[in-house]
Amino acid sequence: MKGKSLKGNQTTTPTTNNNNNNNNIINTIFMKNFKETIKNMTAGDWILLGMSAIALGIIIWLTGADSDAALATGTILTTAKGGMHFVDGPLTTAVTAEASPGLLRNEIDSRIVKIRPMATPIDQITRWAGCRPSGSMKVEYYSVDTKPMETTTGAQVTSAGYDRATDTFEIPVAVPAIFSPGDTVLFPDAVLSAGPQAIVGYVVTVGDRSLKVKLVNVDPVDDFSDPGAKIPNGSTVVRMGRAATELEVQTSQFEALPVKKSNLCQIFKTQVEQSTYQKIADKEVGWNFSDQEEVAIIDMRLGMERSFLFGRQARFTDPVKHEEVLMTDGIWNQAGKDWTYDPDEDLTMKNLIELMRTAFTGNSGSSRKILVAGSGLIERLNNLDHTKIIGADTTVTKWGIDFTELRSKFGTLYVVHSEVLDSCNHTDDGLIIDPEYMTKYSHVPFRTERLDLKRSGIRNTEAVVITEASCLVLRYPDAHVRVTAKA
Repeated sequence: MKGKSLKGNQTTTPTTNNNNNNNNIINTIFMKNFKETIKNMTAGDWILLGMSAIALGIIIWLTGADSDAALATGTILTTAKGGMHFVDGPLTTAVTAEASPGLLRNEIDSRIVKIRPMATPIDQITRWAGCRPSGSMKVEYYSVDTKPMETTTGAQVTSAGYDRATDTFEIPVAVPAIFSPGDTVLFPDAVLSAGPQAIVGYVVTVGDRSLKVKLVNVDPVDDFSDPGAKIPNGSTVVRMGRAATELEVQTSQFEALPVKKSNLCQIFKTQVEQSTYQKIADKEVGWNFSDQEEVAIIDMRLGMERSFLFGRQARFTDPVKHEEVLMTDGIWNQAGKDWTYDPDEDLTMKNLIELMRTAFTGNSGSSRKILVAGSGLIERLNNLDHTKIIGADTTVTKWGIDFTELRSKFGTLYVVHSEVLDSCNHTDDGLIIDPEYMTKYSHVPFRTERLDLKRSGIRNTEAVVITEASCLVLRYPDAHVRVTAKA
């Protein structure tokens, strides 16, 4: 057995040696041929080799500079359905950043959005969606509104206002400037002898306080023959499309100028410290410096949420530090619409439909908006039974937040409770936000900085300072609604 074992070893060893010998022979031949090739190369061969290398470098440079599809050693393939695939090369962070710039986010932001997202919905939404960099602490932006579509009559219109010579009525209106000659108008509140009907008119001229209008579908004599026939004072006048003549080349000009507004970035800070002895001490539970950082970030975000909602823009000098302080303006003050309800009465489905109408009509905003509400308003909404008109059964998750979805024919509201509204004495209130028209500006992005207080001789601690300088603005204010309970 001993001899067989030795014989077995003798029969298996040469196989490995043969493989090694073969590899050595191949390497020797390759190196020998390579050395001989280099040795036998002439000056012309070296010049040709150098020119080839230069040409290859130019080709690579031109390909990378001129082609957006060529990245590294691969190609981005865009499918008919909008999908993107990277082929013929490895997928790297550089490729991802260029092909899908919103996919990879900053590490600190990715961490922050996971820390109690439901507690700070406003900050969560803006941080998830990203922010615009600002080159200064003062942010200036432009907001433009659509031209109003309706106004009201300034006096009662009867047959006495009819001018036979021009076949027109002199109709006083509250805001004549929204009309132009050639506009068609609708009077939905007219009361005539023939019964209520939608009167349509044609604007002939526009004065300082009134319009001269030809009413095209009524008879000035017959339809206004009844003494009670009239277009009431305060009734609605709706602006419709223009009616041009055949020979008209030009028409009244339409101008829309944006209004400049501004806000100030507020410097938000928090600092976490831990002494060296606290760090090395035995602890009953696993409580470390990272846990302290997380608690500090929660507290910082709650403070930022309150400032983003109810802050007041101010710029002043600290009387003790003798340094300038900037405070940001909250979006509660920037909202352009209001809707109120009686807190002493139960909220009805009719009230909710009125709220939906206010939120989604007359502002050309999005069909999906967010209602951030206090616990009192949330309780009232929960006490309502949903119907076929409004459904509240669906829970959706967007921006890392769980919303209850209220659907109506006007639009969809994503409802979420806000602890900040409760803490700021707005328990029965809420704020409807159009996320498409809410922008966050950041002069200093959310970042952490470690301080070496021990080495600088201040104190024997490990310290981290967390800083952000930012503000929120609401573009197109009428797309956002304050929901308040009557006092």
